[in-house]
Amino acid sequence: MITRTLIATAALATLATAVSAQDMPMVEAMDQDVSNGIVSAQTVTAPANGWLVVHRTGDDMKPGPVVGHAPLRAGTTEDVAAILTEEVAPGDKLMLMVHSEDGGMQTGIFEYTLGATEDGPIRMDGNLVMTVVEAQ
Repeated sequence: MITRTLIATAALATLATAVSAQDMPMVEAMDQDVSNGIVSAQTVTAPANGWLVVHRTGDDMKPGPVVGHAPLRAGTTEDVAAILTEEVAPGDKLMLMVHSEDGGMQTGIFEYTLGATEDGPIRMDGNLVMTVVEAQ
């Protein structure tokens, strides 16, 4: 009986770990043509409603000015498209980052400006939840 209980407990722990890893905040995207004024992420997982925010970045991989955003639902969303608010040239690097919907004055209105706390970036273990793509 104790062996069955231990096996069942181990199985539940493994299942819980698999579900947790699946729900970890993340962004998956590839280098892409943005000549249509849109940058897309194949998959985004967010812990709560928020935003996929597109920042310019460079070789230093630091987030720069915001050049687009798209709303996100809590959980995993496929094919998230953000409309770019300014021209992006081939070779430019874009950082696609998950931001929260916290701290702003209005729900559903993107209020973040670089360095602000309103609708700011989320972090996992101290790291930004993001990926970098190159415009083609």
